[in-house]
Amino acid sequence: MAKAGAIVLIQTDIGAESRVMEELIKIPEITEAYIVYGIYDIIVKIEAGSLEKIREVITNKIRKLPDIRTTSTMVIVEERIKK
Repeated sequence: MAKAGAIVLIQTDIGAESRVMEELIKIPEITEAYIVYGIYDIIVKIEAGSLEKIREVITNKIRKLPDIRTTSTMVIVEERIKK
């Protein structure tokens, strides 16, 4: 089964980044999470078995967390990892 992936850009309430990050890393489908500076406060990578599962994670897990203001999602269409 091919995996589906997405990058989600998250804005949090001011000063809530660490609290939100602690909750986000508990979500099994989130494989990477970063606190960043700029328009967004946190960036996460989601991997799941389908786009439907990605939608479910964003809608029912990420967006329902306290202190999250907005999200912006980019579906991954091709991936190359340089290590």
